[in-house]
Amino acid sequence: MSTFLNRLREHFTDVFYIWRHEMVKVFKDEGVLMFLLVVPLGYPLLYSWIYNNETLHETPVVVVDQSHSALSRQFINDCDATSDVWVKYYAQDLDEARSLVSRQLVKGVYLIPSDFAERINRGEQATVSVYCDMSLMLAYKAVYQTAMVEATRLGIGVNIKKARNFTKREDAITAQPLAVDGVAMYNPSGGYGSCVLPAVLMLILQQALALGIGMAAGTSRERHRNGQLIPDDDPHYRGAYRIVWGKALCYGMIGAVAAAYLSMAVPAMFSFPQQANGWTLLWMLLPYTLASIFFGMTVSCIVRYRENVMLLMVFVSVPLLFLTGVSWPQSSIPGAWQGVSWLFPSTFGVRAFIRVNSMGASVSQILPEIRILWIQAAAYLGMACLVYRHQFRLARKYENA
Repeated sequence: MSTFLNRLREHFTDVFYIWRHEMVKVFKDEGVLMFLLVVPLGYPLLYSWIYNNETLHETPVVVVDQSHSALSRQFINDCDATSDVWVKYYAQDLDEARSLVSRQLVKGVYLIPSDFAERINRGEQATVSVYCDMSLMLAYKAVYQTAMVEATRLGIGVNIKKARNFTKREDAITAQPLAVDGVAMYNPSGGYGSCVLPAVLMLILQQALALGIGMAAGTSRERHRNGQLIPDDDPHYRGAYRIVWGKALCYGMIGAVAAAYLSMAVPAMFSFPQQANGWTLLWMLLPYTLASIFFGMTVSCIVRYRENVMLLMVFVSVPLLFLTGVSWPQSSIPGAWQGVSWLFPSTFGVRAFIRVNSMGASVSQILPEIRILWIQAAAYLGMACLVYRHQFRLARKYENA
């Protein structure tokens, strides 16, 4: 019994020694400190500040008015009066308008044909051609939807005049025979930031942990004489499990602070949708943070130099965002790529966080994601132990030689 207690005491002594040693290395290494603290604290503020306006306003357009009628001027003024569109230029023909678009002075063209008013007055269907710059989807949305809404409103006014109603109630029925109440769920403002930022915040947490852990591993390889992750001159580094748990304790404490800041402080500061309670976030963030830490420790085995991890993780950041199913529908992602997405904690961490934070889901409603995150945490823990056991054997072999 005493032997078992001595070994257990020795085990915990080594774990806490490694934790303290790793903490000291983190705060002494400017590169690791930047990725583990500065990036998760400062990077989300930059993203959130950029997308804080949520939607585009005063999108510049050019008008080609070939009608020069009261109805065409009314349509132009109605579009210009909205917050989404700014009629910045008037052009004589479509070629001049195309030149303004090519120089990026405007994002769209409204072409009103010469028979616009005549066709409306004759009771025929008139047309307004809308040319949009499709390089930016938000600009396309503002230009096109504004034209659609104002064209519909102008048509309603024409129909009311032709109906010759006697009461305002009859005018209202003529304008809207079927009343439709549209309710924007989960994203009331329809903003880009509220849609994408929750996914970006969770991806930042995984990438920051992986970058910091990988850079620390690269530093260890460069400093140790044997070029391995395990120092050959420290008696406390004498077991793979002790090393993994000591490092995990260090990065877990830092990751817990970053996770709390990213999931609660940043959405509150920029008024993004935030419907989750603390306990639900805890149930989701605990396995996600652990899975990200052990994932980073596993990936660190292939990091030979400090710079390698930056090239690796930055390269996969954009594909990982697409694979989460936020910027591209999950149902439209090919099956092979969906299988690849299962290898990364960010896939299920992002989906769970969006459902919890934006949709107000409970723990029971995100249980599939939580289970998979725990499975990933256990799998990457086992792989990290195997990696460090291999490194431990190499260090022992080098020492014996």
